This record gives sequence, C-alpha cells and structure tokens, in this order.
Amino acid sequence: MNKRELVDAIVERVGDRKTATEAVNAIIDVVQKAVAGGDKVSITGFGAFEMVHKPARSARNPSTGAEIKVAESWGPKFRPGSDFKELVNAGGKKAAKKK
Repeated sequence: MNKRELVDAIVERVGDRKTATEAVNAIIDVVQKAVAGGDKVSITGFGAFEMVHKPARSARNPSTGAEIKVAESWGPKFRPGSDFKELVNAGGKKAAKKK
C-alpha cells in the first residue's frame, strides 16, 4: 500500500478526499518532525517511532576488501506494538495456508 492507496482507504471511512489527504499528510509531518527532534512517538496498539544513534565504525568494501570508515549517523526506527505483531502473525498464518 502506498500513500495514495492509504488516502483512498481513509476516504472510505471519512467520505471526503480532501480531509483524508490532509489527515495523512498531517500525521506523517508530525511524526517526522517529532522523531527528527529527538522525541519518541508511541501509538498504543500500533508501535513506536524513535531516533537511533549509529556510531562510527569500520567496514570492508566487498569488491576490494579495503577497510573504509563509516561516519556516525542518526536514523529513524520503528518498533511494532504487540497488537500489530499479533495481527500480522495471524495474517501470515492465513497467507501460508493459502499457498
């Protein structure tokens, strides 16, 4: 599902494309700004978005085997909530039975 399909699914619930688009854009914007600012965004039953630190490290170029330095960085992380995990697990079991 992409962003347009998400908006379409919300339109079915709220009945108005403009309202659905604004809601999706607002949620994405608020979560991105909060996480970028160092805040943790927790949505009960869904999961948590947070910023994680990736320290500097050494790595190897797979082609040449030469050692390279990878600079430290910060990145987003999503941890699914228990309700979301259970839902996905149940869906996976159904999909496996169909095969």
